[in-house]
Amino acid sequence: MPNHPLLRNALTPAPISSVNDLIKNRHLVGAPTLSFEFFPPKDEAGEATLWRTFDDVLDVGADFVSVTYGAGGSSSARTLNIVEKMAPQITTVGHLTAVGATVAGTREIIRRFEGAGVRSLLAVRGDSPKDNPNALAEGELKTALQLVELAHEVSALEVGVGAFPEVHPESPDMAHDAKVLKLKQVAGASFAITQLFFNLDAFITLRQTADSAGATLPIVPGLMPINNAKQVIRMAAMSGAAIPAQLLAELEAADEVEARRIGMQFTIDLGKQLLAAGAPGLHIFTLNQSAAALELARGIGLID
Repeated sequence: MPNHPLLRNALTPAPISSVNDLIKNRHLVGAPTLSFEFFPPKDEAGEATLWRTFDDVLDVGADFVSVTYGAGGSSSARTLNIVEKMAPQITTVGHLTAVGATVAGTREIIRRFEGAGVRSLLAVRGDSPKDNPNALAEGELKTALQLVELAHEVSALEVGVGAFPEVHPESPDMAHDAKVLKLKQVAGASFAITQLFFNLDAFITLRQTADSAGATLPIVPGLMPINNAKQVIRMAAMSGAAIPAQLLAELEAADEVEARRIGMQFTIDLGKQLLAAGAPGLHIFTLNQSAAALELARGIGLID
């Protein structure tokens, strides 16, 4: 195996631990964490693909994985089933969403996570499903901060939160986001993972603004491989993530093969720049596909 300062030993996967402990342990040896996000599939074929990707992630010695919910917690049962299978094998972060949630139902989900051996939660407000745009108003919980407070009150599980390099869509500015992040830290949050973004300066500004507000918890960048340019462009538009104008023009002018080459190289370069800027690790959105996710990690130098 090459003598690369970032490389992990794929034969000795990280022990099951909290995300913060993993970040600290990697930092002690001069290495960032490497983690991957999955989403609950809609059918049996999709589930088979997810588990193949999960096996590939285990094989390269990933530090932790996370599993999302659908809009409004619509895939909560499927998420719980997946988390229960993953947690005994690797540090697994279970998502909690506030949209449409009740206090009693959220307590039950936390108990399920605890029973499965989950060590960490990611508390996010979430989005209302298309078939019920009033889900947030109808639920008992309204904010991610309330989720953090509830989770910290009823459980000893580590709690993480989301972060927004390009400002939360309902926030007036980054300074407000940083104040909210500090409130979440005070309420018990101990790490954050960002939504997808494509701008190094946005992450640096987020980190600096958070530090100024006293939000010192580690912020792990979420990185989306630009494997299918058209798909990623759609996802960026839906989430409010700005793709740099030059990159967007190059992607739109290229054919599918060339667009993939351009997009993957851009994402690899961004990952390297984020680590050079002091990011504690990288959290790769897999879309349940291992090829691009591992190509990205390999290109950055995190795996052999």
